[in-house]
Amino acid sequence: MRTRTLLTAALIGLGSLSSVLAAELPVAKPESVGLSSQRLGVIDSVLQQHIKDGTIFNAVALVARDGKVVHAKAYGTLDAKGSTPMPMDALFRMASSSKPVTAVAVLMLVEEGKIRLTDPVSRFIPEFKNLKVAVPKPGAAAPAPLPPGAPATGPKPEADLVPAQREVTVLDLLTHTSGLMSGGLGMRVSSDIQRKPTDTLADFIPQLGNAALDFQPGTRWSYSAAAGFDTLSRIVEIASGKRFDQFLAERVFAPLDMHDTQFVVPAAKQSRMNQLFRRTAQGQWESGGVGGFDSTVYFSGAGGLISSARDYLRFEQMLLGGGQLDGKRLLSPRSVELMRTNHVGDLFHGMRGNEDGMGFGLAVAITQDETKAAWRRSVGSAGWYGAYGTISWNDPREGITAVLMLQQSVPAVQADFGAAVMQAIVASRPAH
Repeated sequence: MRTRTLLTAALIGLGSLSSVLAAELPVAKPESVGLSSQRLGVIDSVLQQHIKDGTIFNAVALVARDGKVVHAKAYGTLDAKGSTPMPMDALFRMASSSKPVTAVAVLMLVEEGKIRLTDPVSRFIPEFKNLKVAVPKPGAAAPAPLPPGAPATGPKPEADLVPAQREVTVLDLLTHTSGLMSGGLGMRVSSDIQRKPTDTLADFIPQLGNAALDFQPGTRWSYSAAAGFDTLSRIVEIASGKRFDQFLAERVFAPLDMHDTQFVVPAAKQSRMNQLFRRTAQGQWESGGVGGFDSTVYFSGAGGLISSARDYLRFEQMLLGGGQLDGKRLLSPRSVELMRTNHVGDLFHGMRGNEDGMGFGLAVAITQDETKAAWRRSVGSAGWYGAYGTISWNDPREGITAVLMLQQSVPAVQADFGAAVMQAIVASRPAH
């Protein structure tokens, strides 16, 4: 009772922190962990200004240092009418922020000897055995790459198909170096491979064995928005003997007490579900409908998860903690280190191909040069983001974990949030 009273008092003292955190990560005054309360206020001004300017509709932001929550606020309203204040426990479509969770599931099975990173995908899905690579016909130019996540539409281009020089591996899928449906010529040639609404992972993923690759495996970094990590989701099913959603629920979400993370939101939680708001031609906000990954039978590890800021902060805190949180270990420290190690040499230059100073690990971007990187984080920090605006990272050097939940894709807001977090650090961490 005394502990609960102290936590409640701390929450009241910090003002904006929601009671949903009271039984979770401990709460601390920013100054006790080397951050400035005044400077953390920049997060408020940045996000409130973006809401005022109409670039975003609402947001939830969480920041922790050394495992202690120092900033937790919700901004805007949950509904377009502005009648419901944004709750701290609002639920968000995570889109590609789902991918690091899938990578952790794969690494758990690697540790158990059920998957090797060097395994060819065909070990689990035989249809991937004899893949082909699409190349332009002699004298023809390759079409411009599709934007990440954009569908291949229009007539199929002509192309030659040549044998892949080696098989696609699990590591290729984790690092987006497979060439599988990554927006190039092969994806355009394979545009007739479409998932049906009733398909499960078991139904659809083998069909991708008929897809033409965009390039020879391992020779380029190009974002496989859905196919690569959905294939990993199916590999988890085969290696574990459990449906992918069940594996995550039992092996990841339950141990981490991520009780608001799932693929399908139950009726009792629907009132907390945030909408994909968009601006009308008249400048008004309206609901933009449902996400492209919504399904009750197809559990996409590439983009299908729904979560809360609180839950995802716990996930990032587990990674910062070397694979464990609250005494529950998911991974060894070596596996977490492997996840945040650059595996692609100098192939990664950001999603748009014009960002330097970064490497790419297993489902996460790694800061390698702070002077060049687009995101203002310490060397060795690792994180990723989603198409609907979510972004999170963990920074081992500074002991920082941060989560920003949005449902509008505005890179400037993500960048401004990251800068606001880092400028609030006013003291180095004590030696550990």
